[in-house]
Amino acid sequence: ITDWALKHFREHYGDEKITKWDIFYYVYAVLHHPEYRAKYAENLKRALPRIPLAKDFWGFAKPGQELARLHIDYEKVDPSALKEIELEHPEKKFSYSVEEKMRLSKDRKSLKVNETLTLAGIPPEAFEYRLGNRSALEWVVDQYHVTEDKQSGIRSDPNRTDDPEYIVKLVGRVIHVSLETVRIVKSLPPM
Repeated sequence: ITDWALKHFREHYGDEKITKWDIFYYVYAVLHHPEYRAKYAENLKRALPRIPLAKDFWGFAKPGQELARLHIDYEKVDPSALKEIELEHPEKKFSYSVEEKMRLSKDRKSLKVNETLTLAGIPPEAFEYRLGNRSALEWVVDQYHVTEDKQSGIRSDPNRTDDPEYIVKLVGRVIHVSLETVRIVKSLPPM
């Protein structure tokens, strides 16, 4: 945040208490606002975002700070409670590890982690927080899978030997963060 921006915001809102961090959080909230995203959707595809001066600066700055902390510290939040359904498999022991690729059910209420574990009870609101064209949960499901490069034979495995439940807890945390993000965004004032 430049000194010019700080001066501009302070003058516009008549508030000398506004800091550069407050402006950062304000911008963070504005960029999450559904009205802003809809109004500037085409511009955001090809240009840097333009930040409007909303009527209620602090109505954006305070929730923006809450959003930023939530997104930065996502690994510290308690995972949302999901029902773990253990599936019997004739050749495999129960495991929390992703073996190949996780799969969401068609109704998106459950997630098959592997042949022995499905997580159920995913709330539909978890899909409302979107990163581009997909939800945060869909992004995790898509990115956290085991792959092997055919040429080099290098294997990419997101599972952690020091924390076998890591991905299951990550899924719960992403759902928690998504639900909280939706709650905060819905509480933002009109632009």
